[in-house]
Amino acid sequence: MSSDPSNGWTDPEYVATVVGVLAVGALVFYAELVSPTLTARTVVFVVLWVTLPMTVARTVARRWL
Repeated sequence: MSSDPSNGWTDPEYVATVVGVLAVGALVFYAELVSPTLTARTVVFVVLWVTLPMTVARTVARRWL
C-alpha cells in the first residue's frame, strides 16, 4: 500500500477511467442508434473505441497533469 495520496482528478489512472466510462457511454448511445447486429468487425471497433481514448488520456495525464 502506498503512503503517498493520489492527486485526485490529475491522477492518470483516474483520468483514463473517466474517459473510458465516457467512451462506453458514447458506444451505448451509438448502439441504440444503429442496428444491434454484432459482428467481429463491430467488436474490434468497440474495443478500439474504448481503449484508444483511455490510452491517449492516460498518456496526456502522465505528461502534463
